[in-house]
Amino acid sequence: MNFLEERIIKDGVVKEGNILKVDSFLNHQLDVELFDKMGAEWKERFKDVEINKILTIEASGIGIACVVARHFGVPVVFAKKSQSVNLDGEMYTAEVESFTHKNKNQVIVSKKFLNPDDKILIIDDFLANGCALQGLISIINQAGASVSGIGIAIEKGFQTGGQIIRNMGYRLESLAIVDGMDAATGEITFRK
Repeated sequence: MNFLEERIIKDGVVKEGNILKVDSFLNHQLDVELFDKMGAEWKERFKDVEINKILTIEASGIGIACVVARHFGVPVVFAKKSQSVNLDGEMYTAEVESFTHKNKNQVIVSKKFLNPDDKILIIDDFLANGCALQGLISIINQAGASVSGIGIAIEKGFQTGGQIIRNMGYRLESLAIVDGMDAATGEITFRK
């Protein structure tokens, strides 16, 4: 069992509807030391590929991506879920459906922050159905950039997202893959 799986067992809570609540360390209260270990692990796993930028989606991916970026020495770009007055110029956009929030968002990245020379590592906290990743991949493709890899903290292996992304030919490195959860007992099963 790795460090992230141990933390999920210790502090994660299984809820009805295939929800794994990890807000005490991953996506509401942030354990920066844990993020640092995650960054070191992804740096090791992706040491053989060129990466000059990290892309994530607001909001839960931003904290993780920022700590990971320190390990790679590269900037972070994040896709915004809404247009704001300080966004100007041309934008890349994609529609993304959220498993957690049960809604669809247009995600937006300014064209000035992605270009065809970029070799991008996508970082996110969860992978369920793969919709957010497909949206980010679409934005990277619109920019003419390339996906060097994808780092996910927790993948729900019993949902289709991981298989879809891997079948598309992308290198996906999940630090913890949950193969089963039981809300009645709180039991979590990880992929070996």
